[in-house]
Amino acid sequence: MTPHSARRFAILAASLLLFLVPGADAETGNKEAPHYVNDPSWPKPFPHHWMMGQVGGLAIDRQDRIWVLQRALPYAQDEQGAKHDLAPGERMPAVMVFDTAGNILKSWGGQGYVPDWPKSEHALWVDEGGNVWIGGNAPGDRQVLKFTGDGKQLLEIGHPTSGPRNNADTTMLGEPAGVEVDGAAHEVYISDGYLNNRVVVYDSDTGKFKRGWGAYGIALSKVANPPEPTGDAASTFGHYVREGPDYVPGEPPEKQFRTPVHCVHLSRDGYVYVCDRRNDRIQVFTKQGKFVKEFLVHRETRDNGSTWTLSFSHDPQQKYLLVGDGINQRIWVLRRQDGAEVSSFGAGYLHSVHQAALDSKGDYYIGDVGGAGPRSGPGNGKSVQKFTLQQQAP
Repeated sequence: MTPHSARRFAILAASLLLFLVPGADAETGNKEAPHYVNDPSWPKPFPHHWMMGQVGGLAIDRQDRIWVLQRALPYAQDEQGAKHDLAPGERMPAVMVFDTAGNILKSWGGQGYVPDWPKSEHALWVDEGGNVWIGGNAPGDRQVLKFTGDGKQLLEIGHPTSGPRNNADTTMLGEPAGVEVDGAAHEVYISDGYLNNRVVVYDSDTGKFKRGWGAYGIALSKVANPPEPTGDAASTFGHYVREGPDYVPGEPPEKQFRTPVHCVHLSRDGYVYVCDRRNDRIQVFTKQGKFVKEFLVHRETRDNGSTWTLSFSHDPQQKYLLVGDGINQRIWVLRRQDGAEVSSFGAGYLHSVHQAALDSKGDYYIGDVGGAGPRSGPGNGKSVQKFTLQQQAP
């Protein structure tokens, strides 16, 4: 075989792999797995030439209203692309509520809205009663706030502080990254977080601590509390720095969660799923914190890891997990039974997918932290997008 022929054969083989390897293409996979198509009309253009900032949280309520928690930008941008500075009171509110057609229904919140509003908004949940839960991940954000749907504060768990990390201390949080409420049990689960590395559970009415655990279900007293970084190695407001040694592909699974512990979600059959983002894995527990199993997701992924968001598929059995990956810029579709990857989607539309949720029809909404402004690809830099579930042929 000549060198030229060998090169052509290698290109052909690589091209074939794109079709044969699960997850290589934006819409690969079997016919049973959910398939999605991007809806370019969602959301509708914003008023006041607003630009949406990084999306720190996204949730959908029982009325199929899409709640977005965003980090307001200090400027607007007109049709010609010119930016115009905005006073704090003129900026897009932090909490934006949309209908499934992309219209804004209401908005509230933002820096200074209440005394302990987080400096960097992160984590959003709307519970069965319509109450809204918000966290934050900047240094000093050690609290989760509970509001009514119209923005009246009801409860605060933890409090802002510059105190050192302490995974055994349940009076404060550690830059919480995710939150979900078990309405039947009146419990709120918090993935905690960017400073701490644990899961903690509180009474959702009173804020009283109930239980918590680390990776593999270890007790909070056994969760490591390494010295906090200083200088250039430390995160500052608006500038996140990964802490500690990165995962190295091929090494055994880490015995502790790596920060950030980025999400926590409850399945219909009563299990707790946790995004251990920089360890490229999802760990599954009982509601009491007993370790059940783990799924390793694209373990070749370095940097900020592969498991950023997690949603359960729309079918009654929740057969699939939709895992948002902000490094590989894909949504991986995994079988929930064993974690096997069956398909993927989102190629070209995603930058750093950060938050996601499904409505009652199974349509999928994502929030990005890739920054404002046009980028290459059909997504064109939108911070929030909608993917419509496609009906499968019989």
